[in-house]
Amino acid sequence: MVGDASHPARVIGVMSGSSLDGLDLALCSFTHEAGRWSGRIDRARTEPFPPALQERLREAMDGTALEAARLHRDLGDHIGGACRAMAAGEAVDLVSSHGHTLFHRPAEGLTAAIGCGARIAARSGIATVCDLRSTDVALGGQGAPLVPLAERLLFPGREAFLNLGGIANLAVHREGTVGYDIGPCNQALDLLAREVGRPYDADGMMAREGTVNDRLLAALEALPFYHQAPPRALGREWFEAEMRPLVQSPELPLADRLRTVSEHVARRIAAELDRHAVRSVLVTGGGARNTLLLERMQARSAAALHVPAPLLVDFKEAFLFALLGLLRLRCEVNALASVTGAVRSSVGGALYLP
Repeated sequence: MVGDASHPARVIGVMSGSSLDGLDLALCSFTHEAGRWSGRIDRARTEPFPPALQERLREAMDGTALEAARLHRDLGDHIGGACRAMAAGEAVDLVSSHGHTLFHRPAEGLTAAIGCGARIAARSGIATVCDLRSTDVALGGQGAPLVPLAERLLFPGREAFLNLGGIANLAVHREGTVGYDIGPCNQALDLLAREVGRPYDADGMMAREGTVNDRLLAALEALPFYHQAPPRALGREWFEAEMRPLVQSPELPLADRLRTVSEHVARRIAAELDRHAVRSVLVTGGGARNTLLLERMQARSAAALHVPAPLLVDFKEAFLFALLGLLRLRCEVNALASVTGAVRSSVGGALYLP
């Protein structure tokens, strides 16, 4: 079977996160032997979206159904071409594509990620797994987070994982596994940075120039989502409706808004780390490079924050989704009901052959 010691698997994991900074592509190798998984990232890169495609993705939620269908097609072609280039003529067993989340409303039994798997397979010439959340949502789950299972398999013995992407999410591994979305992170910070033409606030330097606005902080802290018990997951539509109107307050200087949002994100994360009495947590994702955010988290939490080597910081999610796709190919569980709240654990994802 693909992935066993006799046939180590080579998988391209593909992520397109809510921050829209580009495609994360990681060519990974996996082996399952004596009941345990091992894996590594052989090479990886982030491929920025062409500006026109990036803008279409940013506006997709407000577009027509026909435009969404066209974007589904075009993003699939773009991902397929990027995967073909990443393979560079080498033998690759699978592409596992997260896709770009258009809507995520598990309370309505709805999740939609664009980036057509059939076109990825056709353009890359590689079997493709996509749409990894839909089965879990159909079973009453949140459809997210999915990566705690892959974390448990690839990093046995590590207590907790924190991903600081567009959304901050946490997984804690003890006797069981608990994982959920904490709240927005780079989604809000990057939005504000774009007001002055920057893709993000590097190292939190702009935020350092501001001061915390108590009124804005109180409004952010009072958002009802934070009082929901796990399992819970966020979609971009929640951010657009609930948080964006608060952080785009034109009467406040940009630096103050960035500083206040940074403080809010740090408070929410620190509260969750301490609620689980986390002693040590591995921190990855783009936010792990924001030194102000890390400083404020560490100031408010007793947990030791560990930032790994840059390759894992930037491509951990692509690495983990590569394994989730491989588990789907092997018809093995890749969504944990204990994390998502579904009626049972499941094997999720659509498989397209080239």
